Amino acid sequence: MTSYSSYTDQELLSLLKAGDRMSFTEIYNRYWMVAYRSAIQVLKDEEACMDVLQDVFVWLWQHHEQLSVHSLKAYLLTAVKFKMLNVIRQGRLKDIAYSKIKVDEYEAETNLEVKELMRMIEEFAETLPSQARQIFHLSRYDHLSNKEIAHKLGISEKTVKNQINISLKKLKSNLGKMSLWCTML
Repeated sequence: MTSYSSYTDQELLSLLKAGDRMSFTEIYNRYWMVAYRSAIQVLKDEEACMDVLQDVFVWLWQHHEQLSVHSLKAYLLTAVKFKMLNVIRQGRLKDIAYSKIKVDEYEAETNLEVKELMRMIEEFAETLPSQARQIFHLSRYDHLSNKEIAHKLGISEKTVKNQINISLKKLKSNLGKMSLWCTML
């Protein structure tokens, strides 16, 4: 009997489409760590990462007959990316958009998924009204407290807090719209 570890991704996908459980197990063993690393870099929460991976791999098994995948690794990483966006959109991690994305510039440059998410957040920030954009940048990029921002801009701390909350809600909604086509994952 041939070891499944010697099969190519395409061979494993063909077997998976036919309902072969061992091919699924091999796919899981081959790619769960890569998928986990991708998720943990963004979410910084092991439980949330494990939930994302479980959702992706359960979906893969439940829909194995309909799969039309060219690159298994790319498909799984994309599925993880959109599941993470769903986690962010649904607010399952408080202020995940920035408070948990603590990636240094080198990691951001070397990690395509994080770069893409950061690009979407930066594009979103540019669409905010002037004062909201300034508050958002001071809070999330300069890491100033609400009190420091209020003092710097000459506005109330409550205004700063409200503007940040409104901006984060809009961000979650915006990210959700971008990933809407992938909610079935």
